[in-house]
Amino acid sequence: DVQLQASGGGSVQAGGSLRLSCKAPTFTFDEGAIGWFRQAPGKEREGVACISGKDGSAVYADSVKGRFTISSENAKNTVYLQMDNLEPEDTAVYTCVVDYTDCTVVTAYWRGGYEYDGYGRGTQVTVSS
Repeated sequence: DVQLQASGGGSVQAGGSLRLSCKAPTFTFDEGAIGWFRQAPGKEREGVACISGKDGSAVYADSVKGRFTISSENAKNTVYLQMDNLEPEDTAVYTCVVDYTDCTVVTAYWRGGYEYDGYGRGTQVTVSS
C-alpha cells in the first residue's frame, strides 16, 4: 500500500472554509489519480473529488461542485481539497485515496467494492449551522 499523510479538517460554521491536504511521498503522481471520499454517520460513503496526476483534470460530485476545489502540487507530492461555502451536510469523515489508474476507476468505486492503492487517515470535518 502507498502511505499517505492526511491533514487539515476541523470545525467551522456554515459558510466557512477548510482545506485538506494529502501528501503521498512514494506515489508517482503522473501515473495515477488522487481523490477524496467522505462518510457521515449512518450514511453511505460518498465521493467528493478526484484529480488526475497525468493531466490535472478534475472530477467533482454534484453536491460539491462550485464549492470545493481539488488541486495538486506534484513537486511536493501533495494534493489539496479546498472547501468553501461549507454546509452542515458536508459534515463527515474525509479520506484521501490514491490509485495507479485514473479518475474513471477511482470514482466508479466511491461507494466501495475496490481496494485503492493507498488510503490516508480519515479527517473529521464538522460544519455547524
